[in-house]
Amino acid sequence: MSRAICGGTLKTGKCRVLFGASDDEPIIGVVGLGTKHQRASQQQQDPLEERDAAKEAVRVAVAAGVRGLTDVGVDSVGVDVCGDGEAAAEGAHLASFIYQDLKTKKKPIPTITCLDHNDEGWSRGMVLAEGQNIARRLMETPANILTPTNFAQEAVNYLEGLKVEVLTRGYEWAAERGMNAFLSVTKGSDQPPVFLELTYRGAGFSQQQQPLAIVGKGVTFDSGGISLKPASNMDKMRADMGGAACTVGAIYAAAKLNIPINIKGFIPLCENMPGNGATKPGDVVTASNGKTIQVDNTDAEGRLILADALHYASQHKPRIIIDLATLTGAMAVSLGSGATGVFSNSNVLWESLQHMGNITGDRVWRMPLWKHYSAQVNEFGLADVNNIGKYSRDGGSCTAAAFLREFVSCDHWAHLDIAGVMENKDEVPYLGKGMSGRPTRTLVKLIHLLAQPDAPL
Repeated sequence: MSRAICGGTLKTGKCRVLFGASDDEPIIGVVGLGTKHQRASQQQQDPLEERDAAKEAVRVAVAAGVRGLTDVGVDSVGVDVCGDGEAAAEGAHLASFIYQDLKTKKKPIPTITCLDHNDEGWSRGMVLAEGQNIARRLMETPANILTPTNFAQEAVNYLEGLKVEVLTRGYEWAAERGMNAFLSVTKGSDQPPVFLELTYRGAGFSQQQQPLAIVGKGVTFDSGGISLKPASNMDKMRADMGGAACTVGAIYAAAKLNIPINIKGFIPLCENMPGNGATKPGDVVTASNGKTIQVDNTDAEGRLILADALHYASQHKPRIIIDLATLTGAMAVSLGSGATGVFSNSNVLWESLQHMGNITGDRVWRMPLWKHYSAQVNEFGLADVNNIGKYSRDGGSCTAAAFLREFVSCDHWAHLDIAGVMENKDEVPYLGKGMSGRPTRTLVKLIHLLAQPDAPL
């Protein structure tokens, strides 16, 4: 087919829809992957970008093709994998996601299939995208619908039948274990707190296979409590349970892929509201590990619920702990939407995360976990630890990570602050506007790496 008929050279990542190209395929979407020279240079990689450019080019191009065909009303799309089935499936299925559960008039979503029915990478990529889309759906759901109790039920709905046990615990269970940091956040809301414990037995349970622990922040709505947030954009705080959503999405994908690893998921769920029983700035609570915490800002609540969850996770003697949380606005200021900020006490865990982020295109960036910041939270105020630290806003994401470190007993721990990547405006071409579900795919790829016999950890 000549360039003249097609309309000239097609730019990388763009789509052109052709009508009447053949009797068998009356509508075709042609996408730009770049010239041979460009593709060859992509394989060489730009070390500063820290991303597999060839895979990312496939995701972007396939996503453009799916959207282009959807826009002209095609109800079934067959996708050429463009040399990378996994990336093509990710681009196609992430691009086709629309949150329209609450709309009476819904936009049609085409059925997406692979032209190569034997491509194993496509099947894997579908599941990876599905896990991220689950997180996106949960994050988009309004807080009056997705209460802590209803989030727990959604977790059951997604995970039952996938060798995942879901245990739902209430206020009394948490109180018996001294989870007063977690419970202090719930006091201003009329919604009861829930603590979820998820168990995926991908390799059976034995002393030889310590689990990977994943802890997700589950604040289903964050008003800031008594330290009330500004009204502008407060509606987006329905997604303050992004860490919990990514945890469910990642465990779902790991179970669907039958990854041979044991995983324990821990999700403290609650609302942070300014009701008449709410925690007041200056209050002191005692966490489940016995440490006292001065709560000087009730809008720094995520670290409070994670404190008890991390201590509880540590008691299960996991090989690794990873927590995910939309924790600090400071992280959005630091990195914007370019990468998830990672704080870790383990070089090998960090390097593994970094490598997986390069593959998925959903990058991570290491932030400092220094004693410099620990001193600001544990040598200040009336209690053992202060929830905002000596200098309040300065280095906010770093002092938040230092606070969490006080409640972790594991040699390999990583805290992922996902506040900056919570929402997608137009930064990631294959994600539509709205909540992003990042970095679910990076976490699933890490889980797969850790399940290998020669895993670095």
